[in-house]
Amino acid sequence: MELHSFRPDDTYVHNRLLHLYARSGKLDDAQKLFDKMPARDVFSWNAMLSLHAKCGSVGDMWATFDKMPVRDGVSYNTVIAGFAGNGQPQKALQVFVNMHENGFAPTEYTHVSALNACSQLQGLRLGKQIHGRMVASNFRGSAFVWNALTDMYARCGEIHWARWLFDHMVDKNVVSWNTMISGYVINGNPDKCVDLFCEMQLTGCKPDQITVSNVLRAYFQCGHVIEARKLFDEIRERDKICWTTMIVGYSQNSREEDALLLFCRMLSTDVQPDGFTMSSVVSSCAKLAYLRLGQAVHVKAILVGVDHDLLVSSALVDMYSSCGVIADARFIFNTMTSRNVVSWNAMIGGYAQNGQDLEALRLYEEMLHGNMKPDIITFIAVLSSCVHANLIEQGQKYFDSISKVHGITPTLDHYACMVSLLVRSGQGDKALSLIEQMPYQPNSIIWSSILSSCATTGDIKLGKIAASHLFDLDPCNAGPYIALSNMYAANARWKDVASVRSLMKNRNVRKVAAYSWIEFDSKVHRFVSEDRSHPESDQIYEELHRLIRKLQVAGFIPNTKPVLHDVADNEKLASISYHSEKLALAFVLLKNPDGAIPIRIIKNIRVCADCHMFMKYASELIGRHIILRDYNRYHHFIGGKCSCNDYW
Repeated sequence: MELHSFRPDDTYVHNRLLHLYARSGKLDDAQKLFDKMPARDVFSWNAMLSLHAKCGSVGDMWATFDKMPVRDGVSYNTVIAGFAGNGQPQKALQVFVNMHENGFAPTEYTHVSALNACSQLQGLRLGKQIHGRMVASNFRGSAFVWNALTDMYARCGEIHWARWLFDHMVDKNVVSWNTMISGYVINGNPDKCVDLFCEMQLTGCKPDQITVSNVLRAYFQCGHVIEARKLFDEIRERDKICWTTMIVGYSQNSREEDALLLFCRMLSTDVQPDGFTMSSVVSSCAKLAYLRLGQAVHVKAILVGVDHDLLVSSALVDMYSSCGVIADARFIFNTMTSRNVVSWNAMIGGYAQNGQDLEALRLYEEMLHGNMKPDIITFIAVLSSCVHANLIEQGQKYFDSISKVHGITPTLDHYACMVSLLVRSGQGDKALSLIEQMPYQPNSIIWSSILSSCATTGDIKLGKIAASHLFDLDPCNAGPYIALSNMYAANARWKDVASVRSLMKNRNVRKVAAYSWIEFDSKVHRFVSEDRSHPESDQIYEELHRLIRKLQVAGFIPNTKPVLHDVADNEKLASISYHSEKLALAFVLLKNPDGAIPIRIIKNIRVCADCHMFMKYASELIGRHIILRDYNRYHHFIGGKCSCNDYW
């Protein structure tokens, strides 16, 4: 046919234009052309189906399919793939069944889409039926189909079947290897994932970014952080997934500082972080309570345009709460365009962590009125608030509602909160009775909760019972030994103190070094008790001595009861005077004596009674807001009072 014989209204020309529009995603132009076409054939309709599927308009795709005067196998394949690719696997399988009923033979594309739908639904039974039909009809697909089968079995938990299919593949490509490697990761077999990666390299198949990302995840599941970093460093061209996987891996393995350093390196490349990356980085800032860096990351999230991403905004609420800036956390919470239970938990937990227990409970009630269903994390924050606010009846009501109202089985953490609430209110017998009624064996969480509460109430008898259980459960953990020793020392029972110390020595139990750190001038300064390693230690100690003298004039009397040694009073006084948080405070006052912003100090263990009282007096004397975060909660010292109401 000659070129001049074509006319603009020819169906062939229009179909070619429709396919061009479909390939480029120009839905509006395609629809206008389609509506004006004087004649349409099955190719015209299929082009519109493809375009709707590509644009995610599955409703319009289905409406178009329903209107088609005639259909072919491509029509069915397009709709099945469209539903499967847009998160509607159930509908994809319904169309797959209709295709069979209407006499259309499935192609490899049909099988791949149907198997993909089975993978999403974890529909092993139907997946096996599809596989069985393929075998019965002697269908021999390409690696494309075999990969889909392998993926289906892996995602449905049949990892052995997935490996059998994989081992019998004649022509494996990189997608085949990735599918099997990913299957091992999904099914919690990281060691086999790493072994298969080594096998892949021996065959000469070159791994791609997806391979590396999965292997990095496997290394983190094994706890092999060093090996993961070696693999990461060997990658020449790293994509967003590789960077994010490595950053998340560091964060999940308590290597938050490494995560932040790597994020800074990522920013120096052309790879832009996404919401998942940013949320992980923000969480690392939260764990370290690095407020200034967290604020800088927040700005970066705004510049990238992901600050309203649900993951990021929830992480920001948690970060500001964890840094003691509860007002900023609430501001972000209030401006969130959508919230899920994680968002609510972050804000409720933030209030609880910062001593605003009644506000936490009010927000919980608001959550319920908004028809948001709480989860196990919600109730940990709620019950924790009741513990620190000493709300016994309300705590019992919330505890009972976990199962009776919300249909959730209480966990050991929930029981630990209730046990702590009972012990702190002087009801140790009821606490032991509740432990006996639990459907669980009491573990270290339960006994640690009792011991911590006894340290607050001074109940040595019950504390000794809890400590003895902890000695058996985790004999190398120094925490229970120190807690019991502190209780004995507070009551001048020096023989008992010596007995506990002897037990520690015999079991080779070492005390965790207490340290505090602060952010100042874009640097982190770390202090340990009686530390003189800081380059300005002489000036710091001079500043601390001045502060101590002023506080003593104001009425501060050092509390030497926590000292674990039976020594002279002057030695006891020297022992407690240079605790790490006091040195940190002195450093800030030395560097910024008249600052208006709050002083933020982080400590890795529980603050002692003397340091707690010291900070109360200091906050009133210097007229500044002091925020001290210990391992248990935040203490906001303002005007001689603490947000914990001396109950921590």
